This record gives sequence, C-alpha cells and structure tokens, in this order.
Amino acid sequence: MRRALLMLPFFIMSSVSAAEITSRITDSVQLTVDGPTVQSTRIGSSYSVSGTNITASQMGGLAAPTATAPAAITAGTYTMTTAGQSFNLAETSTMGDTPVTEQTALTSGGRIDEPNLYGNTTTFLGGTPGSLAGTLTSTGVPTVTAGGAGTTAIGQRTVELSVFQ
Repeated sequence: MRRALLMLPFFIMSSVSAAEITSRITDSVQLTVDGPTVQSTRIGSSYSVSGTNITASQMGGLAAPTATAPAAITAGTYTMTTAGQSFNLAETSTMGDTPVTEQTALTSGGRIDEPNLYGNTTTFLGGTPGSLAGTLTSTGVPTVTAGGAGTTAIGQRTVELSVFQ
C-alpha cells in the first residue's frame, strides 16, 4: 500500500504536452516615385563701407525696398583726408532678391515649370516612373522592375517559423 501511495503523486503530476507550430510567409512590394522639390531662401540687400584716411562727402547705403523690388544700393562720395598719405577704402554691396508672392503650379508630369529661384536655392527633379513595376505571386518571391530616375522598388519575402512547447 505504501508503494502505491508513493507512486500516486507521479501520476497526478504528469506533465501535459501542448505544442503549437506557426508558419508565416509574408510577401511585399513597395514602389516609390519621388516628387519634385524646390527649397529657396531669399537673400537680402546689404551694404558696407570701411576705410582709413578717407572722408565721406556722402555715405552710400540702401534705399527702402518696395513690395515688388529689393532695396536699391546708393553710391557714396569719398575723398582722401590727407593728400599724399596712404589710404584704404572697401565698399561692399549685395543686391537682394526681388520678392515673389506665388509659385507656379506643378505641370502634369509632376514637375515645377517655372520655380521661383532666390539667392540660395536647392532643386530636386521629380522621378519618372518609366518601367517601374512590382509583382506578387502565390508561388514565388516578389519581383521588381527598375524605373526611371528618382524611383525606388523594394521586394521582400519574410519567412517566420515559431515552435512553442
């Protein structure tokens, strides 16, 4: 009887085995055509003058800008202070950008026909799809076909196998 009682806990505590197997296959294709971009920053007008042994009869400078024109640069009149002595005169000016209030719309091809270009401009042309394509099939790996400039094609197959015990 004692032996039967000692064996009883082993039968009650016997482990139950549950196994789960999961298999997943995921196919995807991503096709991208870049759009056109124009990044343009207006630069302003500036004027500076410096010198030694120089007298200004009339200082140069900037006239007030208008809604449709940048500040105009006006000339100065300078003479040597002491004749026969060395002198130094530096006059620097930058003509600013003309203000523009609207941007031309995109053309049917997705490009900007006449962008407003200011003094500091970076432009990127939009992509052209060309022969850009991607294919998914139930029996194979995704396929992609290269397109024109400014395009991206990515095909991916992911296989996942999970076993739990």
